[in-house]
Amino acid sequence: MAEPTAVAIVEDDARVREGVRQIIDAEADFRCRGAYASAEQALRALGGARADLLLLDIHLPGMEGSEAVRLFHERFPKMPIVMFTVFEDDRRIFTSLCNGASGYVLKKTPPSKLLEALREARDGGAPISAEVARKVVEVFRRMRPRELAADPLTPTELRLLGHLAEGLSYQSAAETMRISINTVRDHVRVIYEKLHVHSKSAAVSKALRAGLI
Repeated sequence: MAEPTAVAIVEDDARVREGVRQIIDAEADFRCRGAYASAEQALRALGGARADLLLLDIHLPGMEGSEAVRLFHERFPKMPIVMFTVFEDDRRIFTSLCNGASGYVLKKTPPSKLLEALREARDGGAPISAEVARKVVEVFRRMRPRELAADPLTPTELRLLGHLAEGLSYQSAAETMRISINTVRDHVRVIYEKLHVHSKSAAVSKALRAGLI
């Protein structure tokens, strides 16, 4: 039997932190590596006990999660990082994605959907909530044509993004479009690449030109 995926949690609200820890530890394929109240605490602790996956609150005391992503990503480049927050803030969303986050889920996400997002990230996917999908749609609408001409979204990618923005899960979108869920995951990764959310400085430059930050 495969070893459970070790998940680290960074969340400053003690009640939320403990609740998420219990959700994770209740699953056979997960175990909580550690639960931390700040990014600084987690960066110190994970040096000797690295995790397979990180669930990171975007709005933290001290160093914000949206900025800490870069440090985690540089120190643990193979560790997927899923942002976790109540905030639907354009600036923090895109700063996080530009700095290396693998996905983004809201705290109001039901436990089953949260676990689905963690498994998605663990398996190489890019979990994205309906709210964030809508913001990505807005990004492409707001960008100047010349900024997207070199690598525009295909009709299939636009259609998928529209379904995700409507709240469909990966599985529901796959069934609606009559494609496999793995194909949906591949399309989402390509959409992120076309937005350049993993190219750091180039992504920030594009976001500035588009008026996102």
